[in-house]
Amino acid sequence: MEPFQFNHKRILVTGAASGIGLAIARAFARSGAIVAIVDLESEKAVMIAKSVSESSRTHCFGFGCDVSNEASVAKTFAAFGDALDILINCAGIAHVGNLLSTSPEEMDELYAINVRGTYLCMRSALKLMILAGGGIIINMASIAATAGLADRFAYSMTKGAVLSMTLSVAKDYISHGIRCNCISPARVHTPFVDGFVAKNYPGREAEKFEALSKAQPIGRMGTPEEVASLALYLCSDSASFLTGVDFPMDGGFFNLR
Repeated sequence: MEPFQFNHKRILVTGAASGIGLAIARAFARSGAIVAIVDLESEKAVMIAKSVSESSRTHCFGFGCDVSNEASVAKTFAAFGDALDILINCAGIAHVGNLLSTSPEEMDELYAINVRGTYLCMRSALKLMILAGGGIIINMASIAATAGLADRFAYSMTKGAVLSMTLSVAKDYISHGIRCNCISPARVHTPFVDGFVAKNYPGREAEKFEALSKAQPIGRMGTPEEVASLALYLCSDSASFLTGVDFPMDGGFFNLR
């Protein structure tokens, strides 16, 4: 991570109170960035921002934000300031179910957070980046965007939309000096995975965890820190020739099965 320095760069990370978003926020803070840690839980975001600030010795700010709500997103971006160098969209929710078992209410909730939330945050960020003459956006997609995964109907729909939005923004705003890419992880070991296993497989946690790990040919899940390292690279000057690209981080899922 050391070669990638972001001294005084202003970075906003959504869904940054846990998992991949938190790992990304920490990585950028260690690299000298001014980081806005944005999450639905306001108190948690503020508390984590304080902790990250102390450990990295840089400036971090915590904001509560409902990314599916236009007014909430506008308020958050306005509170962070009138300049933004990098936006990283990690806020999102998962869902297990096929088409018939997914209710319209569940479909609407997945859309509101994963798709509308990404749209609203990019929209607010683009306005600032265009005025500044450039910027970088990273969206968190998933291998579910391009692979047929069982019982992931609504989730796959939302991540497919995130990928499509990424390509569209990259095309439309390249002349404004804005780069837009997305990362598509396979299964990453986060608190969500532990909670999912504990809830759905009581007494069989170790067995199910091993099965989930082996779904990737590399034999394990990814780590949030590995995703954060890729995000650092994609936002660095070393990646200045990259835009409109989906980066699978999948432990060989696509090509080695």
